[in-house]
Amino acid sequence: MRAVVLREFGPPDRLVAEEVRDPEPVAGQAVVDVAFANITFVETQVRSGRPPVPAMAPRLPAILGNGVGGVVSPADPGADPALAGRRVITTTGGSGGYAERVAVDAAGLIAVPAPLGLAEAVALLADGRTAIGLLRAAAVRAGDTVLVEAAAGGVGSLLVQLARHAGARVVAASGGPRKAAVATELGASVAVDYSAPGWAELVRRQAGPVDVVFDGVGGEIAAAAFGLLASGGRFCAFGMASGAFARIRDNEADDRGITIIRGTQLTPEQMRELSRAALNEAAAGRLRPLIGQTYPLERAADAHAALASRATIGKTLLVAR
Repeated sequence: MRAVVLREFGPPDRLVAEEVRDPEPVAGQAVVDVAFANITFVETQVRSGRPPVPAMAPRLPAILGNGVGGVVSPADPGADPALAGRRVITTTGGSGGYAERVAVDAAGLIAVPAPLGLAEAVALLADGRTAIGLLRAAAVRAGDTVLVEAAAGGVGSLLVQLARHAGARVVAASGGPRKAAVATELGASVAVDYSAPGWAELVRRQAGPVDVVFDGVGGEIAAAAFGLLASGGRFCAFGMASGAFARIRDNEADDRGITIIRGTQLTPEQMRELSRAALNEAAAGRLRPLIGQTYPLERAADAHAALASRATIGKTLLVAR
């Protein structure tokens, strides 16, 4: 089968498509013929050799990719016959997703609802569960003013829609007028370009103090967004596109009555429940994953280069077949 192999850390061209051995499933596993593989910004950091957490660096050679969608292979002799041919999404356990086939825990397969395409389902596998988990953790309610950073990204674009459906007024902050326009189309009431000077003051004038910040950028952007929070607000971090997490001191938050919501450790079943919830929202027409670009498996390097340059909109997927 074809897979994208990383043999040394470095720039995107270190990702090379090669012929490798097919996966050999063990008891309890199923083989999935991959149609789409998810790509995340964190994977670009791992590929470069600068992961946000050193333990995330894999032993080389490695096949990156932690989320895929496809069809359970009917050729797998050990698979449950009831699963054969079913459209599913699944995580790979941390690696192996940039490939034409993967062997995964059969208990972790998530069936894709009939109205939903496989590409849309894969786009929701990780980002959907993250967005719904954040919305629940922040207890967003009708009447809140919610600021979403990286609002045209995979998670951010979903947060814009979910917060709007919860009855909140959404302020979208993203890099560049094109991305601001996308956020407006998704339902943001106010959209600003945080690469422009004075963006936070513009939010203050147009929207006033905000109740919830969803921080997908970190660094100086996060600090400016934190300053926009009203007393009693909630600050939820979900990314570090700037290269650094938000540096918000607990005592600074306490002085203003602001709750800092950090990620919690979820069980595999809890993560699957959140992914299923995202799929159901999409199948019902209440959530639309924004797939901005797709690349064939052999062009994984181009996909990584686009992500790293911040040139992408929404979700980026690899097409395996």
